[in-house]
Amino acid sequence: MFLEQLPWLLAMAVLILASAFFSSSEAAFFYLGRADRRRLAAGNAAQRAAAALLAVPDRLLTAVLFWNLLVNVAYFTIASILSLRLERAGHPTEAGALAVAALLGIIALGEMLPKSLAVLQPAGLAAWATVPMSVMVRALDPVMPVLRVANLLSQRLVWPGFEPEPYLRLGDLERAVEFSTADAALLAQEQQVLQSLVLLSDIRVDEMMRPRNQCRTFRPPVSLDDLQGRMTPSGYLLTTEPDGDEVAGAVALGRMSSVPAVHLERHTRPVAYVPWCATVADALETMRRQRQEVVVVVNEHGESIGILTLDDVFDTVFSHTASRTERLLRRPPIRKVADGVWQVSGMTSLRRLVRHFDLPRPPSKSMTVAGAVQETLGRIAEPGDTCRWGPFVLRVLEVSAHGPSLVELRLVGENEEEP
Repeated sequence: MFLEQLPWLLAMAVLILASAFFSSSEAAFFYLGRADRRRLAAGNAAQRAAAALLAVPDRLLTAVLFWNLLVNVAYFTIASILSLRLERAGHPTEAGALAVAALLGIIALGEMLPKSLAVLQPAGLAAWATVPMSVMVRALDPVMPVLRVANLLSQRLVWPGFEPEPYLRLGDLERAVEFSTADAALLAQEQQVLQSLVLLSDIRVDEMMRPRNQCRTFRPPVSLDDLQGRMTPSGYLLTTEPDGDEVAGAVALGRMSSVPAVHLERHTRPVAYVPWCATVADALETMRRQRQEVVVVVNEHGESIGILTLDDVFDTVFSHTASRTERLLRRPPIRKVADGVWQVSGMTSLRRLVRHFDLPRPPSKSMTVAGAVQETLGRIAEPGDTCRWGPFVLRVLEVSAHGPSLVELRLVGENEEEP
């Protein structure tokens, strides 16, 4: 009796091994972190192939789940056939034992054990499994569009209101900060950092960027003499394209162990680009993903209008008083000069202004005080011009080539006339 069932049992053993391969491959590939994937991309041929598979994770995961499901269906089909044969032959106890053993075998040997072992050495196993997995993925490519359509239809028809759960909620962060320390002063600082981090998703890059006219750029080749013994305003050496004025590369001068006398452009790295309407959180994600420290902000015509550096973002997050005015002009953005009178830099953001006075923000399409002045006046501002913007009376004190650079501010009531 046993010899008659031996081919079927061998087939089940092979299917368990196949299920173990797909389960361990799934765990190994998707257990890898970003640093592991970068190392794979810079490794040998097998490691680079593994990184290429992970470049399209949906395609890889669909193939793994499809083949694993196919193997498991075949396994349980054979197990059912053997159990029915044993029962018809008058061995109901053996049939029940075989069914239980088949179930426990596929769970332990086909799922739990291989996945547990895979997470111990995910990079090595992923590289080893790359060749067979590449074959399996390519074999499924002809039916992949059908599977994608089925997945899309299930999302639209079966679970139309399904939304992925966020990895981390703001409330989780707040509770973590609250229970992490008993020091009230340190807790206040951590909460301020948390608030600054959350605000990054609301602040546009054109509110925080360094305007193009505030950046020194150099056309290759660049020598140390071109710096004239001075650090650049941004702290970064910005190089342009050889035949243009658009920023193409950057390097942090302060973090260079030694600065060569000539050809500094060879030490720069290509910059990333973000649109003017992107948020600072988007720009920070671009920096992290592309491993850059500088992003160039471009307008709707593709022209660079400024830069945002990683240091600028850190200053905003970790300094309660950090502002673009302080970074660029080395002076506070809002300075009280008399009772009820303040001097405000034109590049101060309206968000910072209303937060400073704890007042609701009046309607405006502009992002800065200078923009609000010119929007209210409806023309280019000149020294001495006065306008009313919500509860503020703004008088232009100084004007640069790009608009008001220094504005006097007074607070008035809702029904109070301008002084």
